[in-house]
Amino acid sequence: MPNEIEDVPDVSAEWYRQITAFARTTPHWFQELAEVGTDAVLLVFAVLYLAAWWRARRRGDRTMALALLAPVAMVASYLVSEVVKEILRIDRPCRLVHGVVALAPCPEFGDWSLPSNHATLAGATAVALAVAWRRTLLYVPVLAALGAFSRVFVGVHFPHDVLAGLLLGAVVAPLVMWALAVPVTRLVGRWRAHATLRPLVLDTGTARRRDLFHGSPPR
Repeated sequence: MPNEIEDVPDVSAEWYRQITAFARTTPHWFQELAEVGTDAVLLVFAVLYLAAWWRARRRGDRTMALALLAPVAMVASYLVSEVVKEILRIDRPCRLVHGVVALAPCPEFGDWSLPSNHATLAGATAVALAVAWRRTLLYVPVLAALGAFSRVFVGVHFPHDVLAGLLLGAVVAPLVMWALAVPVTRLVGRWRAHATLRPLVLDTGTARRRDLFHGSPPR
C-alpha cells in the first residue's frame, strides 16, 4: 500500500499497520497487560537503578559513581529526546494513519512522536546499567527491547520512532557517564569520608572495616 504520510518511511507505516492489526487479534487480557506494561517497565527500570545503587555501597568508589550516574545519564538522554522532538515535530501515528485502532489512547497533539521517549529511556537504561552493573547485560537489553516494541504494539509510535529512541539513548547515556565518571568518582570518595553522607554511598559494615583499617575519621 503506498504511503501518503509525509516524513514517515513507507516500510515503517506498513509495519505499524501490521503490528497494530495483530495487537487487536490478541486476547483482551493480553491487550490490557500490554497497556499497563508499556508504562510499568519504567518502574522496573527505577527498581533496577535502586538495586545498582544498593549493590554499589559495598564496592569501590568508581562502581558507586557509575551507579549514581546511570539514572543521570537516562535523564540526560530523555532531555535530548525532548529537544529532538521539538525540532522534528512529527505527529503520532494514531492520528496520521487512517483506519487503525490503537490499544492505548492517542497522546494529545503536540506530544510528538519521533523519537520515542519510552524507547530512549529504555536504550539509555540498557547501556547505563550494563556499564554500572555488568550482570544486568543478561536481561535488561531484552526488557528494554520489549518495552520499546510495546509502544508500537499499543499504537502510539511508528517502528522507526522506537528504533531512533533506542539508538539515541544507547549513544547519549554512555557519553554522559564517560564524561562525568572521573569527577563523580572523586566526589564519592569525599562523601565516603563524610560522616553525614557516608550511609548514602557506603554500606555500614564496609564503613566499619574501613575505619578499623584506616582509623576513624575525626569528628
